[in-house]
Order: sequence, then C-alpha cells, then structure tokens
Amino acid sequence: MDISDVARRTGLPASTLRFYEKKGLITAVSQAGERRRFAPDVLDQLALIALGQAGGLSLDEISAMLPVDGSPRVDRQVLLAKANQIDATIKRLRAMSQGLRHAAECPAANHAQCPTFQRLLKAAACRSRHARAAAQGAFTSRVA
Repeated sequence: MDISDVARRTGLPASTLRFYEKKGLITAVSQAGERRRFAPDVLDQLALIALGQAGGLSLDEISAMLPVDGSPRVDRQVLLAKANQIDATIKRLRAMSQGLRHAAECPAANHAQCPTFQRLLKAAACRSRHARAAAQGAFTSRVA
C-alpha cells in the first residue's frame, strides 16, 4: 500500500507516517530510495498508535507495546498507571468544575464573604504549592 493510500485511509499526513517509521512504530516494505509502501497491516498498527495516544500514552510507551511479530506486548502496569493518572485528572477537573459552578451561582454579594469560595481558594493554593514542590524536587533530582 502506497504512503499516499495510507495517508488517505487514515487521515494522517505523509510526514507523520515518515516520522512514525523513523521512530520504528511502523515499517515500510519498500526498498530504500523507492516510494514508501506499507503492508496492509500498517492500518492496524496505526489504529493501535491512535488508541494509545487517545489514552494518553507517549509514542515511546506505545512503541514498547507494538508488535514486531504481529502480537502486541501489552504492559499492564503502564496501562494501570495511565488509568490511575486519568482518574486523578478527572477527580481534579470535577472539583474544579464544581468550584466554578459554585462561584457562578453563589448567592453571596462578595465572593470574599463566601466560606465555600474561601475553602476553594485555600485548596487551590495548597495544590499549587504541592505541585511546585514536586516539580522542584524532580528538577533537583535530575540536576544532581
């Protein structure tokens, strides 16, 4: 299957296909110097890449799971860690959404007088301090 056919069928630009090939995510069956051609199963590989990306996996994580012999090597620990990360993000976003709704609907004349809004501010400040401390710790461990 010609690279333009793969691009048309998947909606991916040819440059993305060449990038995936360079990273070892897909393999062309054509000889060097010839127009890139791929086996039909490249569509399944590209679908797996898209699924992994939709799940928040990096290309390196996806690459480690892609089949060389045709059978995916699913790293269940990586998937569990990613699912936990998504759950934590959902929890954080749900709380943020509820806070925004409260701020929009709060009957207090001034948000500074609203105890719920004050709790939200304190929680946000605490999360911000923890995030900065974690980022600083990660930076320090990389520099050391």
